Amino acid sequence: MSFSKLTILQVNLIKRMRKDTKRQRQAKLLRIFRKIHRATGAALFIFFFFIAITGLLLGWKKHSGGVILSKSYQGTSTELKDWLPIDSLNTLANSYLLESISPELSTDIDRIDIRKDKGMVKFIYADHLWGLQLDGATGKLLHVDRRYSDLIENIHDGSILDNYLGTSDNQIKVFYTTVMGVALLVFTITGFWLWYGPKRMRRNNSAT
Repeated sequence: MSFSKLTILQVNLIKRMRKDTKRQRQAKLLRIFRKIHRATGAALFIFFFFIAITGLLLGWKKHSGGVILSKSYQGTSTELKDWLPIDSLNTLANSYLLESISPELSTDIDRIDIRKDKGMVKFIYADHLWGLQLDGATGKLLHVDRRYSDLIENIHDGSILDNYLGTSDNQIKVFYTTVMGVALLVFTITGFWLWYGPKRMRRNNSAT
């Protein structure tokens, strides 16, 4: 066998070894990603389940026929000059809350939602799920509802535990959303590679 032929065989052998090593690295990486993907899905299955269900419900809340989120009722005037002062409406809302629902309920306000186009004001409380809609001009009680959408949202982002334990600055919510956000990112990357990796390996094999 001539020296040139021997050299060519050696070069081809080296190329073959490099390609085999590359395939082994890709296969090893694929196994690692598969393990990470499986472990992430198994460890956080219940949390992904709750996020999916609550996210679906929140997406449909305005189309639930008033079950998840009550419709906005119409007041008598959309002109702000005709409305009662906010502090007067707040006092009326608190009176309606204590008289029509329970005198034991907290009157601490979480937020006041002014719907000028509806001539209505929503009072949403911090320590329970009751909400009231008042006519902005007359102060008449338009509707009382349980805000299940807030409960679903609190479950969705983990803040329900902050509310229950009384944490100072939503630490549980921040930790929970960080963990779930990173987990979803890892799940997406590993899932993509589990789909793309075998295709890439088959393409490399066919090229050889």
